[in-house]
Amino acid sequence: MTSLGVVVPAFRPDVDRLERYLRSLVAALDPAVVRLELDDPTPATAEAVVGLEVAPLTVHTVPSRRGKGAAVTAGFEALSTDRLAFADADGSTPAAEFARVVAALDDADLAVGSRRHPAATVVGHQTLARRFLGDGFAWLARRLLSAELYDYQCGAKAVTADAWRRIRDHLYEPGFAWDVELIAMAGALDCRVAEVPIEWEDRPGSTVDPVGTAVDLGRALLRARGRAGRLQAQNGRARGGTAGTEGTALVDRTQEGGHGG
Repeated sequence: MTSLGVVVPAFRPDVDRLERYLRSLVAALDPAVVRLELDDPTPATAEAVVGLEVAPLTVHTVPSRRGKGAAVTAGFEALSTDRLAFADADGSTPAAEFARVVAALDDADLAVGSRRHPAATVVGHQTLARRFLGDGFAWLARRLLSAELYDYQCGAKAVTADAWRRIRDHLYEPGFAWDVELIAMAGALDCRVAEVPIEWEDRPGSTVDPVGTAVDLGRALLRARGRAGRLQAQNGRARGGTAGTEGTALVDRTQEGGHGG
């Protein structure tokens, strides 16, 4: 019997939409815990979110913006379940589709939701610029990393606790690039990676700068490729490799003060 913990990273979310999504996640997955990692909320948002009566929800608030990767890492580290998963707070991945991603862990160490897989369905459409840059990034990542996927950035992923313990010390990217780094390190450690085509709904109104983010992701991809190559070399000499030596990994960084609710 496996247990599931779900982390939802959020930066100033639409609280009503978030509540609906959290309830749908609980109904579809029956997780042991749902942990909301809430960054830099306004006082009104913090009060509203902490007051949500969605069992088994716990809320961890931080008075600064850590970045998605740092938030998910902190959430995963707080869980003690057999399976760990995260979903973006905007609800772009319907709960039933997210459940399919988690179920793929029956035969994999890391399961990755995919919007760009030929069998995926996209409801609504991103702007041309976001779609073009996203497709271009996926094309480049597929050629640079050992894990050849259609989609590296979809906000729906799940990992076994055992695989997380192997990967966690090799993650450094605190922002959106964390997703691709997670996949790169999993591939370097010979983890079984499953790509799950999903139905995905574009949520308009993103405040992310597509051009600036694409540049940052490109740089992070090259860093991840280099780290993955070095880790593969270590893994060839001694199974499992050793912790990275490029600065301080996310799990070891001093976290900003926060509080649970």
